[in-house]
Amino acid sequence: MGSASDKISGLANEAAGNIKQAAGKVTGNERLQADGKAQELKGEAQQAVGDAKSAVKTGADKLADAAHRKL
Repeated sequence: MGSASDKISGLANEAAGNIKQAAGKVTGNERLQADGKAQELKGEAQQAVGDAKSAVKTGADKLADAAHRKL
């Protein structure tokens, strides 16, 4: 997956997790709350992966630009 798709998937998982947590709180379903929290954390991790990929690509692009300027 690319950085943008990781970030989008992460946002979707985080949102779904928050919804599950809220539904679990309203219904008193602790399992649903726990599942929601796990999905929220998964989404946050996916977003972090997307951010890391973006940072690596930016660094690689800067390095390539510097190398081309020296040629």
